[in-house]
Amino acid sequence: MDLFEDDGPGPTPGNAHDYTVGEITGAVKRVIEGEFGRVRVRGEVGRVTHARSGHLYFDLKDERSVLSAVSWKGQAARLAHMPEEGMEVIATGKLTTFGPQSRYQLTVDDLVPAGAGALMAMLEKRRKALEAEGLFAPARKRPLPYLPEVIGVITSPTGAVIRDILHRLHDRFPRHVLLWPVVVQGAASAPEVVRAIEGFNALQPGGPIPRPDVLIVARGGGSVEDLWGFNEEAVVRAAAASAIPLISAVGHETDVTLIDHAADRRAPTPTAAAEMAVPVRADLQRAVGQLGQRFAGATEGAVMRRRQRLADLSRALPRPEALLATPRQRLDIAGDRLPGALTRVVDRRRLALARVPLSPSLLARAREGAAGRLERVAARLGPGLRDVVRARRHRLERLQLAAAPLERQLSDGRARLLRAAERLDGAEGRLAERRSERLAGAGRLLETLSYKATLARGYAVVRDGAGEGARVVTSATEAAAAAHLEIEFADGRFTPEGGAGGASGGSPRAKPEPPKPAKASKPPEQGSLF
Repeated sequence: MDLFEDDGPGPTPGNAHDYTVGEITGAVKRVIEGEFGRVRVRGEVGRVTHARSGHLYFDLKDERSVLSAVSWKGQAARLAHMPEEGMEVIATGKLTTFGPQSRYQLTVDDLVPAGAGALMAMLEKRRKALEAEGLFAPARKRPLPYLPEVIGVITSPTGAVIRDILHRLHDRFPRHVLLWPVVVQGAASAPEVVRAIEGFNALQPGGPIPRPDVLIVARGGGSVEDLWGFNEEAVVRAAAASAIPLISAVGHETDVTLIDHAADRRAPTPTAAAEMAVPVRADLQRAVGQLGQRFAGATEGAVMRRRQRLADLSRALPRPEALLATPRQRLDIAGDRLPGALTRVVDRRRLALARVPLSPSLLARAREGAAGRLERVAARLGPGLRDVVRARRHRLERLQLAAAPLERQLSDGRARLLRAAERLDGAEGRLAERRSERLAGAGRLLETLSYKATLARGYAVVRDGAGEGARVVTSATEAAAAAHLEIEFADGRFTPEGGAGGASGGSPRAKPEPPKPAKASKPPEQGSLF
């Protein structure tokens, strides 16, 4: 008997069959599942609940009714599009019942937006929400490194995208590339891309696996549904949170995904992403060569300007003869005055010596002579004068005793005079030696500052014309325009055959002019110190 067959008024309730709740629930379940089976339902997503178990619960509604829907953990992981509130979708699944709550529900195993318009509306809504959070703000974007050492690429390992990137990098500037293989389409695409971005950022600098300096997330072109994995919120947040600068190269130039807004740079194609990542090595080599030439020219110009400045300053310096003229004159004056000064010193010493009493020997001889004369006088004059002579003799002896210290002083004075004369001779020699060393140093300085020393090291001076009015030629252009060239070397000058045109390989028309020997300067006469 059919459980739901209408038998009319039927017997009284006392004679009706009593069904259990489970029987009724099971009968309803069999009827619904047998009647409908697998169905496709179009509606707007209402309340969405993500359970901690991984199951997904949401509502499908229209203007009049609401249908509960559930997608179990395994089914939810395979959904191409996750339901969002307000999204119009077409859900495919099996209609069943949930006995504990006396309700029926749709077990969904596939969910797609109801048309491209609904999908784009959902995409625009998500874009505005993420933009309101500031994930697309220009201030968050970081500049790309000029020449990265390591480039991390997140794409499929089997597609043409990775080959295009590697080929373009090899043409422009070969770099070390790390590939993180991911699925670029389907439900598993977004989680794998998120794990790849976070995995590259988790690498430590200097570790066994080098940390990339820039990341490239790349995929070829496709429909909106094919590229939908790069519109997922998790992918956008991972790209915005990446500490490594990130280039988005998803789809072709007309394809725009949300990761393009969150990335630091958007490339229209994967090949363009490789071009953004590295410069052209040939251009760098050419630029470096040009900079090297500019540096060499600037250095040569600076050296020439400083050399000219040094030459100008050297001309402003006084000549060594002028520097030594005054000291030499002072030396000559001192040499002329020295004999007179020595003579005056000797005269003063002689005068002082003359004032000193005679030596005891001389005094003894004088005394003996005087005593003899006095005795002869006394013999003639008589005994009265003997007492006078005796007194004078005693006085002369006392004077002789008093003269002994003066004699010692005289001897000491002579010794000091001899030592002073010796020191004077040594001082004169040392003074002359110091003056000679200063003169030699000034001569060496003059030789160092002279351009002749530079010519002796292998340089040459090229002039336009000959004589004192010739102009120095400093460039090949001036040399080519010169009518008459003269080249000066350390050992002479010569003129190339044919003027400026023969400077490259012509034989000289005249033999090198030997340098004129410098006139030997006559040393000043020293003169006698005495």
